[in-house]
Amino acid sequence: MSYQSTSIGSKWIKTKWLLGKKNTRAYVPQTMPFTRGNLGAMLAQYATVYFKPTGGTGGSNINRIRKLKDGYQVQLNSNKQRYATQDELYEELKRRAKGRSYLLQKGIQLAEANGRPFDIRVMVQKSNEGTWKSTAIFTKIGKAGKVATNYHQGGELGYFKPTLAKAGFGKSVIARKEEELKQLGQKVGRAFDRHMKGFRELGLDVALDGEGNAWILEVNTRPQFYPLKQMGDKSMYRSIMSYAKQYGRKG
Repeated sequence: MSYQSTSIGSKWIKTKWLLGKKNTRAYVPQTMPFTRGNLGAMLAQYATVYFKPTGGTGGSNINRIRKLKDGYQVQLNSNKQRYATQDELYEELKRRAKGRSYLLQKGIQLAEANGRPFDIRVMVQKSNEGTWKSTAIFTKIGKAGKVATNYHQGGELGYFKPTLAKAGFGKSVIARKEEELKQLGQKVGRAFDRHMKGFRELGLDVALDGEGNAWILEVNTRPQFYPLKQMGDKSMYRSIMSYAKQYGRKG
């Protein structure tokens, strides 16, 4: 059986789908297409803004823009550059975009576990009967000083409950958050189904801020989960694969 699940690359289209449904809209940080005017509007509101390719994967080419007292700092991976004016910043971002479409997104200060920022992957899959189920929740723990938490960017995978415990969340809060994220995954699946047929799997990248509020950073329509094979507990990988086989995914 060949792989059968719809895939869509544009982060902007997926963001608009999430904004179009009331029960997912509240989880979306403000996001706009990159233009000079939108850059000014975002920096007027937020101290940190992310600049990311509309079609990128694996956390590549995600730049973090920070407002300083005397200008702006742009960080890509571990490399930091400073720009004195917004015009200089805009010209530099335009150069980095190389004519490709980019988005600006409100920066969420990620919760940290032992001083390392992390976000959460919620894996949601659809059964042959057409029901969405959240089959795995795990964390992606970033390298200190890096912009993205992705496996490809030097991050590592972690278990949901221990990571949140290290971040200072209590047991009851962790249990509530786990249930909220499982429900959110299913809501996103249903929201996507309103726009296009054929989705069988989605991977939500969710940030928790310092207060524990959840924010959807991105929804992946061809999520990678092979790194889960390397984890000591293989139950998440087996759970995902039991669904994945139904639509021809090999791992």
